[in-house]
Amino acid sequence: MADLDKIFKAYDIRGVVPAELDEEVARAVGAAFVRVTGAHAVVTAHDMRASSGPLAAAFADGATAQGADVIQAGLGSTDMLYYASGSLDLPGVMFTASHNPAKYNGMKLCRAGARPVGSDSGLAEIRALVEHGVPETAASPGTVSERDLLGGYAEHLKTLVDLSAMRTLKVAVDAGNGMAGATVPRVFEGLPLELVPMYFELDGTFPNHEANPIEPANLRDLQAKVRETGADIGLAFDGDADRCFVVDERGEIVSPSTLTALIAVRELAKEPGATIIHNLITSRAVPEIVREHGGEPVRTRVGHSFIKATMAETGAVFGGEHSAHFYFRDFWFADSGMLAALHVLAALGETSGPLSELLAGYSRYPASGEINSEVSDQGAATEAVRAVFAGRPGVSLDGLDGLTVTAEDWWFNLRPSNTEPLLRLNVEGADEQTMTTVRDEVLALVRADR
Repeated sequence: MADLDKIFKAYDIRGVVPAELDEEVARAVGAAFVRVTGAHAVVTAHDMRASSGPLAAAFADGATAQGADVIQAGLGSTDMLYYASGSLDLPGVMFTASHNPAKYNGMKLCRAGARPVGSDSGLAEIRALVEHGVPETAASPGTVSERDLLGGYAEHLKTLVDLSAMRTLKVAVDAGNGMAGATVPRVFEGLPLELVPMYFELDGTFPNHEANPIEPANLRDLQAKVRETGADIGLAFDGDADRCFVVDERGEIVSPSTLTALIAVRELAKEPGATIIHNLITSRAVPEIVREHGGEPVRTRVGHSFIKATMAETGAVFGGEHSAHFYFRDFWFADSGMLAALHVLAALGETSGPLSELLAGYSRYPASGEINSEVSDQGAATEAVRAVFAGRPGVSLDGLDGLTVTAEDWWFNLRPSNTEPLLRLNVEGADEQTMTTVRDEVLALVRADR
């Protein structure tokens, strides 16, 4: 059996295939998942990586050996899997490594109704069963069937956003050879959109660029295409299409915090006084704007299982992360990059001006974006930063998720990746000079041992 410490993360399972994650592990996880959830049936979907289909099939073997039926939705996005789990009221598993390079794969698990499975909500129990072996106790095995859910997913999303007042928009979309290449055409069908497709061919080797749009280099082709074609907007999705990044009509990258504020205002217009979740690396502008529009902002740590749990506890109508995960109460509290994209398209389509003009009021402070540093010891590097800033006057520290250091006119968060040997830094300042000064000081400390 593989080293489970390497692949069981805070809120999913992920590792290099087959060295760390293989079909034997997937089969064991299938059996353990059924035991922990008590499921009589499970729905699965998978992305376009070559290993995803075989891993899904092995998982089905393990699940059916425990007497559960498996409904295979086949190729799909992660939010399509959440739709399946919510609409069918079944536990679900998505086979994907999201934005990770081609050598990786993984599993995102949820209970019925797309409720999260994380380290404190079932994943630890699944890991323990996998480690010790799951006995086959079913009197008779379950069955495996296939079901096409893409059409239902596309139509459901369009019931959640009012698209009736949209003007015609030219939209450039970079699917990154990921699952958006399959989902975008179905969702956009029938809408007043002129689609400019880029890299829609499903290819888990990612021949054009990594399907990780949080890295600015992976947005360059989209930026160029928007300028070249005169598109009104550019959209970029990650490999499993659960995150969406936006480029405006000038080819400038839009901060996910700006989109969080925009969508929050739209949701508050429908439900005044509602709670809005934002994670601790979103811009200060987000809670400010939420309060200005009568909403109640609630801060939480990074990660979908934590966001979803907090949303369920508070009844929040919407939640946004600076990593471009956007969560919706009316979508079973799950995240959907496609639903976020529809909100932005609807907002833009209801105006006569450009996207940059629409978003100007939602962006207030210069930010660094997420900067990754590979380090040999995440804990030691974080403590080195803590030691430098702890004694400074007017500075506060908290450890909700990694290290957050806050002053009157700047803040930064430094936290370890759950999937790679990286520290992730986000910095925001009252002005560009303040932000860059803090950014450079923290990076020098983090990278001192390299």
